[in-house]
Amino acid sequence: MTKLIVQIPCYNEADDLPATLAAIPRVIAGIDTIEILVIDDGSHDRTSEIARLWGVHHIVRHRRNRGLAAAFRSGLKTALAEGADIIVNTDADGQYEGADIALLVAPIVAQRADIVIGDRGVANNEHFGPLKRRLQRLGSGVVRRLSCTDIGDAVSGFRAISRAAAQQINITTDFSYTTDMLIQAGRKRLAITSVPIRTHATPRPSRLFSSIPRFIVNTGITIARAYTTYNPLRAFVGGGMLIALLGLMPILRFLWFWALGDGGGHIQSLVIGGSLLILGSLVAILGVLADLVSANRKLLETALTEIRELHDKADRQSSNRSEQAGVEIPPRKAAG
Repeated sequence: MTKLIVQIPCYNEADDLPATLAAIPRVIAGIDTIEILVIDDGSHDRTSEIARLWGVHHIVRHRRNRGLAAAFRSGLKTALAEGADIIVNTDADGQYEGADIALLVAPIVAQRADIVIGDRGVANNEHFGPLKRRLQRLGSGVVRRLSCTDIGDAVSGFRAISRAAAQQINITTDFSYTTDMLIQAGRKRLAITSVPIRTHATPRPSRLFSSIPRFIVNTGITIARAYTTYNPLRAFVGGGMLIALLGLMPILRFLWFWALGDGGGHIQSLVIGGSLLILGSLVAILGVLADLVSANRKLLETALTEIRELHDKADRQSSNRSEQAGVEIPPRKAAG
């Protein structure tokens, strides 16, 4: 039995949620059970009530708005607890075509991928303006290089994740999970692919960011943080070497004037260069320490994954014993 749970993070989506729910397919080849999970991220409208009226199987509600990354984390945690074999994340604003969920899950059902990203065709998407197209392509190019993946639309929120991959993903950012998840998955050597999907125009502005400059800054910080977390040695040693190289320039300048007999008037170059060399060395040493911390983090993540697998095994054994004893297992209550 293969269970798919479609999770929908929501923040004041009472108006758009019904159309999104109606578009989700109820039958998909290779999937035995399809359930829907709504994460109400502290909405002030009737989002949770609308979800209940539409018969949503699972509802998680945050008492206050915690952001998209926190909503995504809550969704993954709940979906895993409810026994999902595949998790699909989609937006509530109707940007993505619900019928394309079948395209997303197909590579996972066929065991060809751990994570599948819906590619919106950013370069030719008629719903994106020229500036957004350029920024999306630039950002995706940076993420593609840093994550060692070949994904053309890195910030697409329409994605499918296998259970095994979801157990290994640990989102730590507070802004958006999209780039953090890709860099993390790429560095963990998970099988990632993308499929072309359809999109629709969204009349309202994004609730994730208030302006494009703010989005660029927050995304840049998220990318830098994720890359440094999983590649600390390269990031810090590279930065230290760059600082040390800059420090060599004023030192060489001092040596040049010293060779000409005028070194006394350029002591400041020697001081600045020496300071930069020391700073570069300290940054490189920090890289070694950060790499040791990173090794410890990998051990902790491995232990966390094994704990999750043990919980799954215990749940399956408990379920099998209950079935053999003829005891009916009550359904889990949706979190609220």
